[in-house]
Amino acid sequence: MGTKTADETGAETGAEATTDEEKVSVTKTADDVAESGTEAAGGTAAGLDAEGAGDVEDVEDTDAEDVVDDADLAEGPSGVGQGAGAVVSVALGLVSLTGGWIGTVAAARETLIGQLQTSSSASVAKQVKEVYGDAWATTALWAGLFALAALLTGVVVLARPAFGAPGRPQAPWIKSVAWAGVALGVIGLLLAVLKYSDALLGLPSTS
Repeated sequence: MGTKTADETGAETGAEATTDEEKVSVTKTADDVAESGTEAAGGTAAGLDAEGAGDVEDVEDTDAEDVVDDADLAEGPSGVGQGAGAVVSVALGLVSLTGGWIGTVAAARETLIGQLQTSSSASVAKQVKEVYGDAWATTALWAGLFALAALLTGVVVLARPAFGAPGRPQAPWIKSVAWAGVALGVIGLLLAVLKYSDALLGLPSTS
């Protein structure tokens, strides 16, 4: 009764062996999954660390470039002087066209001198020339001086970047204002020369 046959013994042995093999396979599969998960997590963490390090390096490079650019801007010319020169050029051009107090005073002084030096017995042509002609010529002379100053100031402002720091273009508004000053200076100088030579608004004929 307690004797087992060879077939039963072989069957039990085979079943136990199969069960052990399945356990080993399941254990190996679980270990492989755990190792794969660990490797994947490690690879992901390493990738994130590398990306984070790259982002930090990019931010540091950007900050360094911004600091360098700010330092260059701080060291370079700000353009305030050029802008002021352009505005002065326009102002001088307007004075040459509309007249200033110094030109008015000079003309009045010349009129007074002409009246003092011209006798009442002098001819009408001489009186007109001494009293009015010289005064108008003096006004034209001062207007021409203001126009010339406006022209020279505008040219200096426009030529300034060529002698400044390379790679720093001049602001567009400075160029526009400087060119306006040059144009006003040219117009004022031309009108002053024409008036001084009596080609424009000459003395009336006394004959």
